[in-house]
Amino acid sequence: MPLLATATATTANAPDPNLALALQVLPALVAILITAAVCGRLAQLVMQPRVLGEMVAGVLLGPTLLGRLFPEAQAALFPQAVRPVLYVLSTIGLTLYMFLVGAGLDHSARTPGEVRRAGVLAASGVLPSLLLGAGAGLLLHGLLSRPDVSPLQFALFVGGALSLTAFPMLARILYERGLENSPLGRLTLLAASIDDALAWCLLAVLSAMHLGSGPAGALPTIALTAVFAVVMLKVVAPLLRPMGRAVARTGRFGPGVMYAVVLIPLAAGWITDWIGVYSVFGGFFAGLAMPRDAAFRQALHGRMMEVVSTLLLPVFFTFSGLNTQLGGLAGGAMVGAFLLILAAGFCGKYFGCALAMRGIGFGWRESYAVGGLMNARGLMILIFINIGLAQGMITRELFAMLVLVAVLTTAGALPLYKLALPGRLEPAVPPAEESAFVRTNSG
Repeated sequence: MPLLATATATTANAPDPNLALALQVLPALVAILITAAVCGRLAQLVMQPRVLGEMVAGVLLGPTLLGRLFPEAQAALFPQAVRPVLYVLSTIGLTLYMFLVGAGLDHSARTPGEVRRAGVLAASGVLPSLLLGAGAGLLLHGLLSRPDVSPLQFALFVGGALSLTAFPMLARILYERGLENSPLGRLTLLAASIDDALAWCLLAVLSAMHLGSGPAGALPTIALTAVFAVVMLKVVAPLLRPMGRAVARTGRFGPGVMYAVVLIPLAAGWITDWIGVYSVFGGFFAGLAMPRDAAFRQALHGRMMEVVSTLLLPVFFTFSGLNTQLGGLAGGAMVGAFLLILAAGFCGKYFGCALAMRGIGFGWRESYAVGGLMNARGLMILIFINIGLAQGMITRELFAMLVLVAVLTTAGALPLYKLALPGRLEPAVPPAEESAFVRTNSG
């Protein structure tokens, strides 16, 4: 501990308060990046996505492990003055990440009836998880809820969190296996995007309810969000098309383009924060408004994704980890509550999606493979529950349980997929060039 003690003393003696804050933030960032790199590599060694290791790294740096074994070191690395800075960095990182997710979507090459079948799959992923999760929430309201949150709000929050799917991780698995343009791959990606959109709409309603304006109070927020989406897709998107053509022609980003692709998502995030639906929505819509040229998307992700996923996302995972206290889940009641939530989330997604896939004409192996993929929650549920915690909708105990659900369902996605659909049985599709989004995105 002498090194940490020396650093703390230096910080305390720094005459400039800004310098003092920098001397606290920089060691925290170094520790975050080293831990994320090590855990991410370990995850890859056991055939898991890097994001799983980064999620675990965030938990390890929090009170669950580092704070329990070395409380003085944890307090020195992450003092209270540093946490607002980490929050700002994680918010910027999430906004830019969701911007890149939106910009990376390819809406071309739809097949007849695909949207209808994706709607069936999406409904089968949302409704069972929502109902089972809400049922678990009603049973656990007295044990896990804050006193100012009604049973209905609490139940809907649990159900909404469990209805999410980790769309970016899903995309990565399918691209790595060359299935992104197969009927199974396109259907699954489209259904996952619908699932997440519905869950975010539910979160907007719950936020309005929690703020005291009731369900009707969410209508202005939803209306403003709809207007914002229309403006981004119908006004801003056409204005950006010449920029996409210029990048496709030259193959590079000039300074003006870089300013635009950073300013637009941050401004959009600020607007949606003001509306009341959190900045990640603005970032995502800003990404959807970007030019659809393949060369532009590849150049955009090549320039931005590595910085966002390597520097800023680990900060978000650590900020989440600082709010995760797994030690508080000890005891029969808490363990039972966690197992109930985990079972509700797993069964709703896995069996609901598998039965839906079987019902629309896929074989049992493909159906269970998609059920395993759709069951992964990854980064998306962490964003969802961090918003809930920040707005006072959930307790830290429920937050910790849902973090564990995120880790376990993410870890189980690929093994369940491979168990149902080994490589020798995967549908043969023409090899496709892997996009820059998939090469660099981890989850």
